[in-house]
Amino acid sequence: MRIFPAIDLKDGQCVRLQQGDYGTVHKVAEDAVETARKFMAAGAELIHMVDLDGALDGRHTNYDVVKRVLAETGAGVELGGGVRTMEDIEAVLALGVRRVIIGSAAFKNPPLIEQAVKKYGDKIAVGIDAKSGTVRIEGWINDSGANYLDFAEKMEGFGVKTIIFTDIEKDGMLKGPNFDQLAALRAAVSCRIIASGGVSTLEDIRGLKKLGIDGAIAGKAVYTGTLDLAAAIKEAE
Repeated sequence: MRIFPAIDLKDGQCVRLQQGDYGTVHKVAEDAVETARKFMAAGAELIHMVDLDGALDGRHTNYDVVKRVLAETGAGVELGGGVRTMEDIEAVLALGVRRVIIGSAAFKNPPLIEQAVKKYGDKIAVGIDAKSGTVRIEGWINDSGANYLDFAEKMEGFGVKTIIFTDIEKDGMLKGPNFDQLAALRAAVSCRIIASGGVSTLEDIRGLKKLGIDGAIAGKAVYTGTLDLAAAIKEAE
């Protein structure tokens, strides 16, 4: 199991939200490059980055920050947020990231996933963001009405090898992940599952390992000090 520390970007700043609510946005670090360096020093192999502006309205104004992180730290990065077309995928990969995360577009345009997986294989991950068991899209604002398990099975059927699952109600709340939903997801698909939302203690990581979850994204807990990143990485290994 692997731990992926998170850097969420809005207007070039490192921020966090609670439950995906843009009204709760608050700055958590001064500089993305220095934050990435700290994560790498703690042993992180891959940093999870999200372009919140891209997720909300398709603007990619944070790509310069991503490029700085890659160029100045040599960090491995996966990036999502506002990736909606093959051109977007190619632009993200051109930055030098290792993996592209496709969220809303995976639901709204399934043929995109088939095409992307066929061309780029394991460099494509699908982000499934759910609230009360249904998939949310467009920056977590709109409810698609689709069951998250059905959607996950559909994505695996297209050849997707990595699913990043976020329980929106847990995100940024420091109250632990949704183990029940993750257990159901683990039973439904055989591809890699990365858990996001609520991961805040070493006990959470042990619980995810027990379920057979392949990775966990740690955000707010790392910034607040609730979770020691180096200890979390060691526990996951």
